[in-house]
Amino acid sequence: MGYNKIMQIFKELKPNKNISVALGFFDGVHLGHRAVIKSAVDYAKQNNTKSAVITFYDHPCCYFWGVCPKYILTRKEREKRIKSLGVDYIYELDFESLSGLTGQEYLKDVLINYFTPVSISTGWNHNFGANKSGNAKFLRENSKKYGYEYFEIPPQKLGNEIINSTGIRKLISEGRTEKANSMLGDDFSVSGKVTEGNKIGRTIGFKTANINYPPELIELPYGAYGVETNFGKGVANFGIRPTINGSNAVLEVHILNFDEDIYGKNLNVKFEKMIRPEKKFSSLSQLKKQIQKDIETIKQKKDTL
Repeated sequence: MGYNKIMQIFKELKPNKNISVALGFFDGVHLGHRAVIKSAVDYAKQNNTKSAVITFYDHPCCYFWGVCPKYILTRKEREKRIKSLGVDYIYELDFESLSGLTGQEYLKDVLINYFTPVSISTGWNHNFGANKSGNAKFLRENSKKYGYEYFEIPPQKLGNEIINSTGIRKLISEGRTEKANSMLGDDFSVSGKVTEGNKIGRTIGFKTANINYPPELIELPYGAYGVETNFGKGVANFGIRPTINGSNAVLEVHILNFDEDIYGKNLNVKFEKMIRPEKKFSSLSQLKKQIQKDIETIKQKKDTL
């Protein structure tokens, strides 16, 4: 993987000729998206040129519906995962400014005019242009006219299921993180700076690091999860903490065998498996016993790997 290489990010169109491009929004950068991006990257390497992902800053639904969907990745994490695939450039364009173009206009005035692509890669179900007038068939039919190779990537599957962002969002919203992770090709994760909480965890022997759950992300069900962090394995609770009469949702992580002060530092939490739904316990003593059970659960899972 090419994560150490430099990748440039542009927020507007800039001429960048004779490159290999991948088109799509790529929320999740799941295995289907990776196949599209890899197609562009591989062709660029084989033909001694550069690769680019041409996408949008916000999902097109934000423009059409006036409300953005809940994302699988933050924009920063999307960029990071695309970069890890060896991409040279990302163009995160403003959808509204291009929304009036037909498929023909978008191909000629944007893709050909600015990029003169040597190749274009898309998913099998990719649409673009007003009234979805551009699609895989359209790109294939125009490839000779404009001198590019076209690669239509077929659906990627997990078993008999087609991998797509809609299905992954549903899995995450149901707490089925193991299956979602298999489709993503990586773990669903949340990152943020560690903030001070009410410090009740340390009074029962389980110090926690707290971060705010990014509001733009698809929300997990309230509950306890086995997680992997940048400081080690742990058990996390996402919810309102009813045992202490909490009201605001917080992500709390107890990192195993770890006692450093990490306030203000960035914590990345990868969700491996949901252990149980959140519940209200009759006392802090009962909560302590349950947390110990949760820890034993994730330890047993680790031992069986």
